[in-house]
Amino acid sequence: MNDLTEVKTQARRAAFARRKAAHEVALPGAAAHLSEVLAGYRGVPLAGYMAIRTEIDPLPAMEEAAAHGPVCVPVIQGAGLALKFARWSPGCTLKDGPFGAMIPELDDFFEPEIVIVPLVAFDRRGGRLGYGGGFYDRTLEMLRAKRPTLAIGFAYAAQEARALPLEPTDQPLDMIVTEAEVIEPGPV
Repeated sequence: MNDLTEVKTQARRAAFARRKAAHEVALPGAAAHLSEVLAGYRGVPLAGYMAIRTEIDPLPAMEEAAAHGPVCVPVIQGAGLALKFARWSPGCTLKDGPFGAMIPELDDFFEPEIVIVPLVAFDRRGGRLGYGGGFYDRTLEMLRAKRPTLAIGFAYAAQEARALPLEPTDQPLDMIVTEAEVIEPGPV
């Protein structure tokens, strides 16, 4: 294990603890700021996610967005591969997917132009620490090579870190939305 891998492991461990504590005291309405942001992009193809474990839940914002345009959720195809996105709508039939996330039963895939990204930790420069599989980094790189793609990190405010151990392959977030605020990344 190299030094950066160990630093990332330690950063993830600390961030998971902060996220768990925030999740335990989260109030209803945590997705209100996300809904406000997405209202400015009505009709633009959007990818949300089905929350697992202690992730902040984007479902209320996804439900609102689905009334105005296509919404999808990520489907893991395999280790080392980019994500695919299956069309989702409120009340659609779901099945178990990899890592405990529910996915639509029908494989109606399309590519989003906005991706709501779950995360373990973020910083105010748009850095994101994920679970370590690189799925979102590969996917955002692929989507951004084709067209402008807005990556919105969605997290509890407690998941903020002062600085994160990042690599050149880590794709930056264009915006971070928490239950408390909307953050436009920039130098700190």
